[in-house]
Amino acid sequence: MTHAMLKGSNVPLDATAVRAVLRWTPGPDVPEVDASALLLGVDRRVRSDEDFVFYNQPRHPSGLVRSLGKKRLPDCVTDSVQTDLATLEPAVDRVLIVASTDDVPFERVRDLRIEVYDATAAGSGEPLAYFEVRPETGAETALICGELYRRGEGWKFRALGEGYSNGLIGLATDHGISVDETGNESSPEGATAATEPAPASEPSAPPVPPAQPPAEPAYGYPQPAAPQPAPAPAPAYGYPQSATTQPAYGYPQPAAAAAFAPDPNFRLPPQGPQFVRP
Repeated sequence: MTHAMLKGSNVPLDATAVRAVLRWTPGPDVPEVDASALLLGVDRRVRSDEDFVFYNQPRHPSGLVRSLGKKRLPDCVTDSVQTDLATLEPAVDRVLIVASTDDVPFERVRDLRIEVYDATAAGSGEPLAYFEVRPETGAETALICGELYRRGEGWKFRALGEGYSNGLIGLATDHGISVDETGNESSPEGATAATEPAPASEPSAPPVPPAQPPAEPAYGYPQPAAPQPAPAPAPAYGYPQSATTQPAYGYPQPAAAAAFAPDPNFRLPPQGPQFVRP
């Protein structure tokens, strides 16, 4: 029996694995919709960024939640996520099923609905439940269509339809994911790098006095021999030498080492998933 669900309602799931299918009607002005999933603990937050399954990370490391990809049917387009409920570790309390677009509001998506199937049943069969997803404002670019959640020893599915106008970034940060917003000049990291003072320049060397001209020879008298420079000592191999000695091969010299000095203005980029299609 298929349950036609209203927003906020729930149904028990007897299946050990389910396939959540997003379905919508395509058209010239209709954006592409992507299905994704978040694995949450009892605190409604992810344990790490790996608990977000989406188009750039289509499989959870456990293999128990994975994207099945899009299908274009004669009358609709689908995108699906499969979850093996029976073997999910106890730390996972619920799995959110999410629909998102590339910054196009859901008011332009036609006939969006989520269907939940028993993934262990032979053939496609009839869905266990379905929910016609209608955005509250139409300006949303990400929608939590429903959630799979634990209840006692079993699982249930709840129809939600809750949205975010700032897309996957808003959804992810709201559930504990560090998002990489590369190129955002107003980010705190960019401001810190711009306001740090430049390092002080090295003090200049003292001026070298001009060389004195050589003394005129005293004609008719033998001149003292010019002093010969002392020979340079042989390099002590394996130890750094001073600037006046020959290089100790195999070790960087002071002048060369300066070229590899760390840049004081270097900052690591923000970490986290990037919502940019590969």
